[in-house]
Amino acid sequence: MSSLSPRLFVAALLAVFSFAPTAQAGGVLLNASYDVARDFYKDFNPKFAAAWKAKTGETLDLRQSHGGSSKQVRAVADGLEADVVTMNQATDIQFLADKGLVAADWQKRFPNSAAPFSSTMVFIVRKGNPKRLRNWPDLARSGIQVILPHPKNTGNGRYSYLAAYGWALRQPGATDVSARGYVSALLRNTPLFAAGGRDATTTFIQRKIGDVLITFESEAELIAREFGRGEFDVVYPSESIQADFPVALVEKVVDKHGSRKQATAYLQYLWSREGQQIAAQNYIRPRDPAVLKQYASQFPPIRTFTVEQVFGGWNKAFTAHFKDGGSFDQIFARHER
Repeated sequence: MSSLSPRLFVAALLAVFSFAPTAQAGGVLLNASYDVARDFYKDFNPKFAAAWKAKTGETLDLRQSHGGSSKQVRAVADGLEADVVTMNQATDIQFLADKGLVAADWQKRFPNSAAPFSSTMVFIVRKGNPKRLRNWPDLARSGIQVILPHPKNTGNGRYSYLAAYGWALRQPGATDVSARGYVSALLRNTPLFAAGGRDATTTFIQRKIGDVLITFESEAELIAREFGRGEFDVVYPSESIQADFPVALVEKVVDKHGSRKQATAYLQYLWSREGQQIAAQNYIRPRDPAVLKQYASQFPPIRTFTVEQVFGGWNKAFTAHFKDGGSFDQIFARHER
């Protein structure tokens, strides 16, 4: 075997060091996420960054963008260079898949149809529950004010709307007409639509508007941490919707940034034991049965139904209820504001 000349040896050595990753190399990941998830990722990101550094020696700068879920995906579609999206409904990620930004088979890239956690919709009421709001029919009573985010623009609002609609459809003798009648009465009790989950919480807790806030189960604990436990009670209705929180890589962005390996590991870590425990600590229902059992006292049993079971999946639900001219627009148009 012939030896390399000094000049070729130096050139080869420089090539190796030019392309080999170094332990000191840093990277940036941007996660575009829904409004209510900010506290979870505030806890999760440092844990993943530490685990990644211990494994690879690489320091990652993990950044967050939060807002109403549909507004977030539109921002990504319009050029926000998020490496990953972590949303609260499949339609928002599918919106990006339809535009070629997320893989067409994104739900097969990770376990549980790419949804590492779930939640459900509950009622937050004033301390002592002075209006005695215990189940969905109570929210349609005269004189009750209901606070929720806008169903056309936010995942929180859509889940709230479908939870109410689905409950009404599942009652004995119910029809689509009777379900619309119930939802119409509930929306008539809605004095405003918040811009997102956090805005709805601020409206209810700080601005003192409304008798009941419909929101994710996980938001109740976050409200308690931020505002204290003496301001509200949590009411679990007889039945509610299962809310799954899906995630995906933004393919074009990770390829542009060269961040595919880091971004994939970031999402995979959501299923790790530590990631699942952080979810449970933030009152998000984990997929890991052992972690769910460990934190069982935080998650009262509640009967739930899925979007697939009642509405035939998110695509059908979105078309029927939230597209322009759908049931929400039809019901809302009848109300005088």
